[in-house]
Amino acid sequence: MGTPVKIDAVPVVTSAEADAWHEVVSASMAEDLPGVPPPTRAQAHAGLTGPWLGSRLLTWLAFADDDRGGGRAVGAATLRLFDRRGQEHLAEVNLHVRPDARRRGTGTRLLAAVLAAAESEERRSLIAEAPAGTAADLYCVRHGFRRALTLHHLLLPLSEEHRGRLEGLAGTEHPGYRTAEWTGTVPDALADSFAAAKNAMHDMPIGDLDHGSLTWDAERVRAMAAVVAERGDTLLTVAAVHGDGTAGIAGYTEIVIPGGTAARALQYDTAVVPAHRGHGLGVWLKARMLRRLLDEHPQVTEVETDNAAENTHMLAVNERLGFRPLRTTYEYQLSLAEREQRA
Repeated sequence: MGTPVKIDAVPVVTSAEADAWHEVVSASMAEDLPGVPPPTRAQAHAGLTGPWLGSRLLTWLAFADDDRGGGRAVGAATLRLFDRRGQEHLAEVNLHVRPDARRRGTGTRLLAAVLAAAESEERRSLIAEAPAGTAADLYCVRHGFRRALTLHHLLLPLSEEHRGRLEGLAGTEHPGYRTAEWTGTVPDALADSFAAAKNAMHDMPIGDLDHGSLTWDAERVRAMAAVVAERGDTLLTVAAVHGDGTAGIAGYTEIVIPGGTAARALQYDTAVVPAHRGHGLGVWLKARMLRRLLDEHPQVTEVETDNAAENTHMLAVNERLGFRPLRTTYEYQLSLAEREQRA
């Protein structure tokens, strides 16, 4: 029998509760994702208290009864409830248990609280991500989640040694196209065409994952940039503009630097509008972005990205740029409707 566990719903996250969440997640990641930087305390607090774009966040902490007096949390979970049109049926769970507190029923108790909340919010589908071959991976299978998507994470060590190679790729001529770069919010003159280009992500391979549908417009693009800024991160964008700009953005790539000063930057979207594919714009844009990091953010020494296993084109683009395999994660999905029927 394990130590009795108390599950506390956290309606309003305080600094102390954010610190407890951060300690649990850091310990869990050190076990399951060695070498992957955990969020800082500031990032943890920002991530738990919002704001969020098109979603709400519910939070729980788990305490072993014999540790409750000392305030030591042994588990933590969040449930993101998507509210935007086309995704109202979805929720996403993020659950962690300290390695020294596992196999005591903590994860099961947390998941029960999460499932009850998801069902009360009339969600039909629950998404979870788990690193391949870890306790979280086995946990998802054991609790009835279906593996829906395989993601390959890649890492590029970035240094001045890469500049020569990047100059060659970034300097390639692309007649009829020019680049535009910005930090944070897209310039007003490009906002509508940038939103249209973001909708090109709709045909991105996502395996069997049901992630609903999402339509971008200028207002949503600006809101997304505002959310990134408010949590203290830096959003960089490099776009390919067709012709004099009246034809719109043909493709783009985005990088986020956590906290604005992190050594590891994270690749966000990269997309090329279907009508402009086949011209090498993806490699060109990503090379120019990496060169921009070297020029403007020399503290960034590595870039992490991930691609669906089925996205062979983007995997080849990243390999050409020097990215190498880092790890594999799985996206799992649980049908709450099917679960209710089985119950």
